[in-house]
Amino acid sequence: MTVARTCGTTQRHAGRGMAGEDGWASAGFTLLEVMIAVAILAITLSVLFGSQSQSLSLAAEAKFNTRAAFLLEIKLAELEAGLLEIYDDEGDFGEEYPQYRWTLEVEDAYLQDFDIAADFSRPLKRILVTVSWVDSPYSHSLAYYLQERAQP
Repeated sequence: MTVARTCGTTQRHAGRGMAGEDGWASAGFTLLEVMIAVAILAITLSVLFGSQSQSLSLAAEAKFNTRAAFLLEIKLAELEAGLLEIYDDEGDFGEEYPQYRWTLEVEDAYLQDFDIAADFSRPLKRILVTVSWVDSPYSHSLAYYLQERAQP
């Protein structure tokens, strides 16, 4: 700051700021400006972290849906090939997929109202296959109909 004397009066010149009432320049931000800047920053960060969290959740769900469909296909192939008996059962997918479990719920398929039921020589079973991810809310189920196997 420079001080100049002209005609018996003193003038003060502040470098970049405006001169305050006491003639000194205000060189910083006011408390209100800082609070507004912090509020804008907090809102922006909370929106960013919220969208990142949602993105991670959707990625985990997509991973489960893809893997569960694959694991359901494996169980259905085992049922059709006769590798699994047709009764209520449950288990896991071994060391390859230790976090996934499967359940089979078997019941008679009631088709008395349909003409096609007379064409079956063996009873038809409704098999509900469910794949679930341990310690998560995700599960995927599929109802499958299969004729009971002939007794040897």
